[in-house]
Amino acid sequence: MRAHYLQHVPFEGLGSIEPWLETKGYELTHTRFFESTELPDTKAIDLLVIMGGPMSVNDEDKFPWLVSEKQFVREVIESGKPVLGICLGAQMIASSMGARVFPNPVKEIGWFPIYTVDSIDGSIFSFPPSETVFHWHGETFDLPSGAIRLAKSEGCENQAFQLGKSVIGLQFHLETTPESAGQIVSHCRDELVPSTYVQTEEEILSASPNRYKTINHLMGCILAFLKQNFG
Repeated sequence: MRAHYLQHVPFEGLGSIEPWLETKGYELTHTRFFESTELPDTKAIDLLVIMGGPMSVNDEDKFPWLVSEKQFVREVIESGKPVLGICLGAQMIASSMGARVFPNPVKEIGWFPIYTVDSIDGSIFSFPPSETVFHWHGETFDLPSGAIRLAKSEGCENQAFQLGKSVIGLQFHLETTPESAGQIVSHCRDELVPSTYVQTEEEILSASPNRYKTINHLMGCILAFLKQNFG
């Protein structure tokens, strides 16, 4: 099995996703757009993971590779293979499937709760009723046609969605580790302008080890769900 991931900046890597995939026997390959824009043949991969980044999916003039990335993501989705998008990655899924991506009324940066959206559809991933997770985003998206909303927060209506059986988009970060939280704070601390849903650097970095353990476990549950539903 081959898992391919799309990475947009050096400081937003796989985090807890990498050891999970390695434990399950996946071969890991990547496209790091800050190094190369080469993309694999969609037939050669079994799982696609799309990571975050500070750019917008609408920044095609500044980052021309966004055009080919969206086309690639759409092709993988239409092939029926499992796809997981995180933050920018979720926005990439939405955009590639024709939905609008635009500034959220507020930025969400730090540890804030999400709330599950009840559904009678037994084929969708089920989040806990509420869970405090790590956020770092200023944009949001409309749901792609046919997608089911899975979670929301006080600051952002569309926090997670599922499209079909094998595509999940997360506006928040469940893969975050203490190391990766430190990296994003180090590179993006200029965004820490005090507001209702923006925490201080100290608040962000003071999260307990159990907080990371909880979100990393939830990420593992999502990956297991996608793996189980593929094929």
